[in-house]
Amino acid sequence: MKILVIGSGGREHALCWKLQQGPSAHHLWCAPGNGGTAPIAQNIPIAASDIRALADFAASNAADLTVVGPEAPLCEGIVDAFIARGLRIFGPGRNAARLEGSKAFSKEVMDRLRVPTARSATFTDPAAARKFGRQLGFPHVVKADGLAAGKGAIIATDPAAADAAIRQIMEERAFGKAGDQVVIEEFLDGEEASLQLLVCGRDWIVLPTSQDHKRVGDGDTGPNTGGMGAYSPAPILEGPALADAENRIVRPLLDGLPTLGIDYRGVLYIGLMIGRHGPKVLEFNCRFGDPETQVLMPRIDGDLAALLSACADGHLDRSAFALSPRSALCIVAAAPGYPGDYPTGQPIAGLDANLGPDVAIFHAGTRRDGDTTLTAGGRVLAVSATGQTLRAARDTAYAAIANIHFPGIHYRSDIGSRALPAR
Repeated sequence: MKILVIGSGGREHALCWKLQQGPSAHHLWCAPGNGGTAPIAQNIPIAASDIRALADFAASNAADLTVVGPEAPLCEGIVDAFIARGLRIFGPGRNAARLEGSKAFSKEVMDRLRVPTARSATFTDPAAARKFGRQLGFPHVVKADGLAAGKGAIIATDPAAADAAIRQIMEERAFGKAGDQVVIEEFLDGEEASLQLLVCGRDWIVLPTSQDHKRVGDGDTGPNTGGMGAYSPAPILEGPALADAENRIVRPLLDGLPTLGIDYRGVLYIGLMIGRHGPKVLEFNCRFGDPETQVLMPRIDGDLAALLSACADGHLDRSAFALSPRSALCIVAAAPGYPGDYPTGQPIAGLDANLGPDVAIFHAGTRRDGDTTLTAGGRVLAVSATGQTLRAARDTAYAAIANIHFPGIHYRSDIGSRALPAR
């Protein structure tokens, strides 16, 4: 199978890494790719947003399957465009991708299908949004309706913070068109976890559970980021808790989507809050999570290409899926200043160190300059490790990342702390 992977981050490197291990994939392209995908896939200089050029490339090169990494092209209708040209592609169509593309739409769907979630209301008028927030009480959450790269949700602890969040999103347009509307939402207390599913209509396969760390600093301090690390499995979402989430959330959602005219095929990421009243949905994503994919791929033992190909064709091939009993943990190495402004073009040392068979380094924001790998983004690398236990995976990951250096490198020292008691 000749496969085109779309995207340029750590998620896409992890997808390429896993795809090339299976027997079904014999040639990989990655558009546009990064410094890490280059050794295992042919990087193609086409932006993930250029849907027409991507479809032209897939058609002219007879790609057997296209796998879409980031959310923006999915929400822009890349799947519909490819299917219209007779091209096989993995991911949900534009209508289904609205579950991520619009927080207001996802809330409407959950309300109609009685899927547990926080109380909320949607506004286009800043004054009305402020009034509702005060009625809801504090803390509450202010969310940009559209795509905001994982940074559009702000916890408002008091009226001043709520006013500032609404002003930032709706008036200063910090997230552009994503702030045309805001969702004001009840604050849910508990522990977050990520449930990712491979979905084909009303049928699904549960992928490895995980948890990520959004805040930039140790102890969940500082601003939100795209994710500073993750681990799998997530103990809080295993066993009876997972069965509860499937019964209360997954089943009514997937049974109900077709009644709303939504045919969902692809990955469905459900961000959950696990509290004393059971699981509730925080958000939906229409693609693999990042950095969750960097711990998910090392735990899948099956043929990923066959699995995604079958889903694109309208069925789930369970014979192509197997779950490793090993645990996985990844640590994101970020550029100085991230998630704010940061420099690029810094040389990265230590990537050629012999880190052992249990370690994989996934590039997120890198590029190649001859034989040198340079930083090219805020989240630069994700160092992922597996182990017989989560503690072993964490120890291996931290030992590995100590070998990697670039000016101003920073990473959290407490990834996995929610699942592991202090020694």
